Amino acid sequence: MEISIGRGKQARRAYGFDEIALSPGVRTLDPSLANTTWELGGIAREIPILASAMDGVVDVKMAVLLSELGSIGVLNLEGVQTRYENPEPILERIASVGKEEFVGLMQELYAEPIKPELITKRITEIKSQGAIAAVSLTPAGASKYGKTVAEAGADLVFVQATVVSTDHLAPEAISPLDLATFCQEMPMPVVLGNCVTYEVALKLMKAGAAAVLVGIGPGAACTSRGVLGVGVPQATATADCAAARDDYHAETGKYIPVISDGGIITGGDICKCLACGADAVMIGSPIARAAEAPGGDFHWGMATPSPVLPRGTRIKVGTTGTIKEILVGPAKLDDGTHNLLGAIKTSMGTLGAKDLKEMQQVDVVIAPSLLTEGKVYQKAQQLGMGK
Repeated sequence: MEISIGRGKQARRAYGFDEIALSPGVRTLDPSLANTTWELGGIAREIPILASAMDGVVDVKMAVLLSELGSIGVLNLEGVQTRYENPEPILERIASVGKEEFVGLMQELYAEPIKPELITKRITEIKSQGAIAAVSLTPAGASKYGKTVAEAGADLVFVQATVVSTDHLAPEAISPLDLATFCQEMPMPVVLGNCVTYEVALKLMKAGAAAVLVGIGPGAACTSRGVLGVGVPQATATADCAAARDDYHAETGKYIPVISDGGIITGGDICKCLACGADAVMIGSPIARAAEAPGGDFHWGMATPSPVLPRGTRIKVGTTGTIKEILVGPAKLDDGTHNLLGAIKTSMGTLGAKDLKEMQQVDVVIAPSLLTEGKVYQKAQQLGMGK
């Protein structure tokens, strides 16, 4: 139902994860029977979680660890890993500088040119350890380095920007990336994003996307919504794009996964994504809290170092456990940020969902008081859900 903002301007109500809840049905099942397996570009994974292509989240070591655990880590090919032969001192500088100096330092450090030979080296380092080499480029980076990535033999390529569309107008002097041609020419599956609407998701699928990323601005370190005023709350955005997937599948027989990307902190958030239609989620800050994460207690968005208009910031997330504890447990914390796979399986058991497709069909209710109802003591004492 449309709502009138004023004369001549109508709007549609959209919902974020904090405003909804999952309603159990008539059946339950033991969590051990819940099947969380999903597939991306012919690659099957047990954990429907990808780690964001952010410099404080994924490096070669983290990509390998995530692959071993049954997940996927996406490496940013336009970050410090491909600008510096030894990124460790650079990451230490980012972690040590004060708030006032941070933006200037990031712009300085990311002004160092990307080195194609380091793109090849990082992909080779991941693959040589038997891990999945998933990498990320902006559309401009894909135009420039796509051939290098193809020759290096990456397993998955993500083409990501704040907003990606198939209808991009550029100045006459610039040739924009043709997404359909890129998907056809690359020898590996290409994931496209980000988007938040049915129409754009459908166009990206028709262009040849192996999966579509959904989300503009909800990330913990992202400031795009404040800087640009652009975005759609994740529950609604995910549901709209999942509808495009289902319609595209009905029309063509091709199933294109939808990956909800951004603003996802707890196991409960992941479960709500799945219930809204996502096949998997991409998360950053929860992984950045791992002892093995390269960010050194910090996390920052991909658009943070922009020399013209930074749309991200650095946040301190701390270190709460190992990547294994965060993904598969056992949990050391009671706030839903550890054993994310266990949370998914337990929620599916509670809801009676045997697999992710059934999880996408569970009942959702509008529940703005879900996270505050009855939690007075937790909030006052900053425990559990009150942290």
